[in-house]
Amino acid sequence: YSLRHGRRHTRKGERGTINIVNGTPIHERSRHIDNRRSLGHWEGDLVSGTKNSHIATLVDRKSRYTITLRLRGKDSFSVNQALTDKFLSLPPELRQSLTWDRGMELARHLEFTGSTGVKVYFCDPQSPWQRGTNENTNGLIRQYFPKKTCLAQYTQHELDQIAAQLKNRPRKTLKFKTPKEIIERGVALTD
Repeated sequence: YSLRHGRRHTRKGERGTINIVNGTPIHERSRHIDNRRSLGHWEGDLVSGTKNSHIATLVDRKSRYTITLRLRGKDSFSVNQALTDKFLSLPPELRQSLTWDRGMELARHLEFTGSTGVKVYFCDPQSPWQRGTNENTNGLIRQYFPKKTCLAQYTQHELDQIAAQLKNRPRKTLKFKTPKEIIERGVALTD
């Protein structure tokens, strides 16, 4: 009788499910967020490059306004610090919610919410379509940073310039207005 145990085989690229402690599932997100009726509801993700380099991308669901953040690392401390600093620099009306995948980089979501007041929602495992706006934007960002690019070589200023190009690109879904026009009009109305 063999004492050896079988091993669970995973397909190449298959990831295990990560349990985010006290994470609010996307299904509890308000319908007005789903309907893109107000500004300040963001989708976020990481874009990874070679040599363990990463940038965070944030996209406002209503306006498609894009923010790119240079990260020191993919760990939850580095990501939390970068997101907290950026959200605290935004006007309060643009700090409503953030939808993220179940990656461990946002394990400190309660700390982030405590610091910023931004409610965090988590997608179902392996469901990138639940953050479709962000996935589309990451595709646009990949035009500037193809796969196998080391993202650490870019400064925050260079990332801001790329985000500015995306903010000033007319979008069919916005009736050919730019994300910058939509967000500036929305913020001006709340002042």
